[in-house]
Amino acid sequence: MELIALAFTAFFIENVLLTQFLGICSFIGVGKKRSSSLGMGLAVIVVIVLAAIVTWTIYNFVMIPLQIEYMRTIVFILVIAALVQMMETLIKKFSPSLYKALGIYLPLITTNCAVLGVALTNIDQSYSFVEMLVYSAAIGFGYLFVMYIYAIIREKLEYNPIPKAFQGVPIAMVVAAILAMIFARFGGII
Repeated sequence: MELIALAFTAFFIENVLLTQFLGICSFIGVGKKRSSSLGMGLAVIVVIVLAAIVTWTIYNFVMIPLQIEYMRTIVFILVIAALVQMMETLIKKFSPSLYKALGIYLPLITTNCAVLGVALTNIDQSYSFVEMLVYSAAIGFGYLFVMYIYAIIREKLEYNPIPKAFQGVPIAMVVAAILAMIFARFGGII
């Protein structure tokens, strides 16, 4: 039951995009089409879960015994960069169209604060291995869910008359704000 509560909390209440505001660059940049947001969301899930596993393992079995916990941020960034490079290579090889659709936003997963934020949260909260997996996967799926919903709304807005002052980024920010308010209700914030 605790794992279900942890997953619900990670997915809705601590959603990295709408309550923690991490990963906004890819959210705004890629969230224009369902296909690219789905691809980005899946890539982020894989990177978050893999990064969480690797960083949790390195921290608990290497850094703590060597008493070098203070180096966690730089080590985690290096791990995330390596994983993103591997992910980019795999997507380029197996799905060139998705690779082209994601463009510059794929390498930006390396600097996606959500990935580093999840790795650091796993350590700060002293999650067990199973808790870390549940939390990381739920955060990733929450990211994907919000990206996809956002893309659906943005696609629908393309076919509607929008005042010139709200076209493009302004309407995107309004949609993001409305989604954030909806998700804030899960945490009792609003």
